[in-house]
Amino acid sequence: MSTHSVNPPQPVSLSRRGLRERLGSELSFVPVALGLVALFVFFAAESDVFLTSRNLNNLLVQATVTGIIALGLVFVLLVGEIDLSVAATSGIASVLMAKLVVDADLPIPLAVLSGVLSGVAIGAASGRWITLIGVPSFVVTLGVGLVLNGIQLLLLPNTGRYNLLNTGVERLAATYVSGLAAWLLVLSGIVAIACLRLADLRDRKAEGLPTSLLGSVVTPTALIGGAMIAILLFLEGQRGLPMPVILFALLLGVMAYLAGQTRFGLHLYAIGANAEAARRAGIKVERIKIAAFAIAGGMAAFGGILAASRILGVSVSSGGGVGGGALLLESIAAAVIGGVSLFGGRGRVVGALFGALIIATVSNGLNLMGVANEARLIVTGLLLIVAVSIDRGIEKAASHG
Repeated sequence: MSTHSVNPPQPVSLSRRGLRERLGSELSFVPVALGLVALFVFFAAESDVFLTSRNLNNLLVQATVTGIIALGLVFVLLVGEIDLSVAATSGIASVLMAKLVVDADLPIPLAVLSGVLSGVAIGAASGRWITLIGVPSFVVTLGVGLVLNGIQLLLLPNTGRYNLLNTGVERLAATYVSGLAAWLLVLSGIVAIACLRLADLRDRKAEGLPTSLLGSVVTPTALIGGAMIAILLFLEGQRGLPMPVILFALLLGVMAYLAGQTRFGLHLYAIGANAEAARRAGIKVERIKIAAFAIAGGMAAFGGILAASRILGVSVSSGGGVGGGALLLESIAAAVIGGVSLFGGRGRVVGALFGALIIATVSNGLNLMGVANEARLIVTGLLLIVAVSIDRGIEKAASHG
C-alpha cells in the first residue's frame, strides 16, 4: 500500500506586511476617477446645464443615498460575502422612522436612531445566521429582503404612505451650509485626508514597504483637496454644501479610517483573502463577518432615512419598492465599479464614492440629454458587468502570479 504526500496550497500571507501589500496595491479606483472626469467632460460638451451649480448640487445629492448604502456593502464584500437585503433594509428603516415620528410623536433624533439601529440589528441577525448555519449569504439575504418587504407593507398605513412634510425630518436633506462654515468643513476634510495618508505612510514605512511622501500623501491630498475646493466654489453659487453631502463625507472618512487604519479593518482584508488561514491565525472570523453585516445594515438604514427626508415621505416604493431592484443594483454597482472585489479581500472604501458618482453622473447626464430611463438601467448594468469582468481578470492574474 503506497502513501501519497499531499501538499495543500499555501494560504495567503496574513502578516501585516503581506496584507498591506495587498491593500496598498489596490489602485483600481484611479482609472475609475479618470473615467469620472471623462464622463464630466462628455456630458459638459453635450449639455450647457450639466456644469451649472444647480445641476451639480442635484448630482451630488443624488449620489449620496447610493453612496452611503455602498459604503456599508464595501465591508461585506471585503470579507467575501454579499448582502442582497440592503435595499429592503433601507426601506423598512425609513418606514419605521416615519411611523415613530408621525404616529408615536417620537423626537426626530430618537426616531432616526431607532431606524438606524433596526438596520444594524437586521444586518447582525443576517450575519449571525450565515455564520451559524453556513447558508450562503446570497440565499439568506435574498430571503431576508423578501421578509422585510412584507413587513414594510404591514407597517404602512391604509393610505400606503407617510407624509413627512412639516415634521422636521425634511431638514435632514434640505439644510445647506455656506460661507465660513462651509470653508471650515472643507479645510477640515483636507486636513483629515492628509492625516489618514500620513498614518498609512508611517505604517508602510514601519513594515518596510516601498512608499514616498509625494506619492502617498502630497499628491492624493492635493488632488482630492483641489476637487473639494472646486466643488465648494461651484456650490457657493447655489446655496452652499448640502447636508446629505456633508453627512456622506463624514461617514466616508469614518469608514475609511475603520477599514484602513484599525485592526478590525486588517482582519476584514485577511478574511477576504483567505478565511480559513485567518481563522488559523486566531482571527474571530464569525464575529468580524457579523460586524460587517451590521455595518452594512446600519448604512442601508441611514441611506433610506436620508432618501425619505429628501422626498418628504415613505411609501411602498421606499427602498426601491418591493424587491428594491434598481437601488440594490446601483448600490452593488457603486461598490464594484469603485474597485471593490466581489471575491473578497481587495478594494478601498473610497471606491464607493467614485462608484456612486459614476452612476449618478451617468443618470444625470442621460436625463439632461433626454435619454429614456431604460437606457440608464442598461448603461448601469453594463458598467457592472464590465467592472466584475475586470475584477475577475485581476483575480485570475493574481492567482496565477
